[in-house]
Amino acid sequence: MSDAHASPLPDPRACEQARLSRDARFDGLFFTAVSSTGIYCRPVCPAPPPKRENVRYYASAAAAEAAGFRPCLRCRPELSPGNDVWQRGDHVVARALKLIGSGVLDEGSLQLLAERVGVGERQLRRLFVERLGAPPLSVHTTRRLLFAKQLLTETSLPVTEVALASGFRSLRRFNAAFAQANRIAPRELRRQPRAAATEGALVLRLAYRPPFDAASLLAFLRGRALPGIEQVDETSYARVFGPTDAPGWLRVSAWPGGEHALKLELHCPQPARMLDVVARVRRLFDLDADPRAIADALRGDATLRPLLRKRPGLRLPGSWDGFEIAVRAVLGQQVSVAAARTLATRLVQRHGAALHDAPLPGLDRLFPTPDALADADLREIGVTTARAATIRGVARALLDGRVDFRVEQPLDEFVARWVALPGIGDWTAHYMAMRALSHPDAFPAADLILRRAAAGDGEALATKALTTLAEAWRPWRAYAVIHLWRGSADVAPAPRAKRTRATA
Repeated sequence: MSDAHASPLPDPRACEQARLSRDARFDGLFFTAVSSTGIYCRPVCPAPPPKRENVRYYASAAAAEAAGFRPCLRCRPELSPGNDVWQRGDHVVARALKLIGSGVLDEGSLQLLAERVGVGERQLRRLFVERLGAPPLSVHTTRRLLFAKQLLTETSLPVTEVALASGFRSLRRFNAAFAQANRIAPRELRRQPRAAATEGALVLRLAYRPPFDAASLLAFLRGRALPGIEQVDETSYARVFGPTDAPGWLRVSAWPGGEHALKLELHCPQPARMLDVVARVRRLFDLDADPRAIADALRGDATLRPLLRKRPGLRLPGSWDGFEIAVRAVLGQQVSVAAARTLATRLVQRHGAALHDAPLPGLDRLFPTPDALADADLREIGVTTARAATIRGVARALLDGRVDFRVEQPLDEFVARWVALPGIGDWTAHYMAMRALSHPDAFPAADLILRRAAAGDGEALATKALTTLAEAWRPWRAYAVIHLWRGSADVAPAPRAKRTRATA
């Protein structure tokens, strides 16, 4: 996706209609600012709609705040899902937003951010203002302050920990920035606390745009869940995460009452990691996706059209960690999902770090690090000599920097670097891009189940033929993959023959 083909705002008439109807499908795609009150809101705000002449539309919360508006205390803009148009793809703004989301501006400069995406500072600032209505530093600051506002409203964390969790190293700077943006001191939000806690965990609301097919996403994760690290049932996902000396845990389920949100129960001993953990959960569950835009791009295909009607809220399953997905992708080459999970379970039990004080019953392991596998004898878990060598090679390549999971790298660059490693082909590299980078256009075209599903009732398409057909699905080919895989699973159990490749 190029900068020239994306629009910073929906059509003004669509914005007006969405505002008046409180259409949740547009939540986070634009913000409504009211000149008579100085407040900006989500399209779903329950307050009586203001007069049209007092309304201004902004492409981002940062743009509304840069124009002098403060966030609404009723609809709470901090809860809105992200704008998928500007967080996905390979255009400059999307890549820079990914870096901002990963915290590159917490310690780095605007110059570093510009260098990472290959443009000058002035050009990057211009693109942000043109597309988002605010420069990169304003987007970064707004992101941190909105997260802080959510923590202040929904948790009982001390203000000093809220400042740390939202990326501020100085309480004084946090107080000043928060008061400037919200016209209220942080402690003022605590006058009527609404904090919730479960088993000593924080409880946070993570919004999404409907529809959202939670059942299919949980089914995908459940079939691949690693004992000791993950627990997945029909209604929730739980996971333990490091470091070993201060492990945390999380559980994700539906928010009660039918709200378009997930409930995140989180125990994170290191407050400075909290924003990153929440970002990982949002990526894992693909909460910033825009199902309407995806369906508009894919419904022209006769094979995909009935699948989109059947599961309009199907999401792209993300991952917790890139190295974990890389290893599991290698283990899943040419074997079934169940066989790959068995091998991964053995790997975790033999080489994963044990947690002596399990934060949750049954969650007592961390996935092995690259250091742990770089020289490990993996034949004992039942993998072939060649596959064991590939896993060790991946670990060493990550350690010496030949490959990585940098969020800003374009898809073609990512694939090219990974396929240069022995044992890594296009299927594995694209699968990793789908899961580890959450890249919407990743496309493992060699997958046999995919080639069969795309052919309909005919013989499986050749890889080249499928690649040609899928050109019409850009820039959402990864979503087409998930729909075709899910559609195949609905029809019949996955074939047990080798080379199915719909694994890991």
